[in-house]
Amino acid sequence: MSLLTMLMAFFFWGAPRQAAHNVPSRIYDYKVDGLEGGTIDFSQFKGKKILIVNTASKCGFTPQYADLEKLYESHKDKLVIVGFPANNFMWQEPGTNTEIAAFCQKNYGVHFPMAAKISVKGKNMAPIYQWLTNKDYNHYQNSSVKWNFQKYLIDEKGNLVAIFPPSTNPMSEEVIKAVEQ
Repeated sequence: MSLLTMLMAFFFWGAPRQAAHNVPSRIYDYKVDGLEGGTIDFSQFKGKKILIVNTASKCGFTPQYADLEKLYESHKDKLVIVGFPANNFMWQEPGTNTEIAAFCQKNYGVHFPMAAKISVKGKNMAPIYQWLTNKDYNHYQNSSVKWNFQKYLIDEKGNLVAIFPPSTNPMSEEVIKAVEQ
């Protein structure tokens, strides 16, 4: 493989998958830092569906925050949404955790849990995203995070059951149907 081909592959598909270290086998084994401090413990979400979304404040899809909040408020008895700010695509999340939290609250009134800023692809990919994107861990399918606001739906038993592309609106019939079934 030529150097140019390798660089193009890296740019379009991210760094090659490497053996993940310390990747828990179940979604409920994850504990991640919260955006405003504290810890988000996924074991607290047993019995609910979980929608995990990588977010960014300066993206064309950023207005989806409003519909994520609407989905969360209308289904919070059976659904939790966890946002993961990431700066992996065109530097569209340059802010600090404090700046991101203020942006989300001021502009979209976000009440669903937001994790501290992470990487969702490449060699620094956070373990939770290694689990989400690797069939060896999630037992559903391999995937790659295509852009900001890609959505991963986990059922009440902790199984990954759907992946929605960034362009899929959180209030779309497709997402609502998956949440309600």
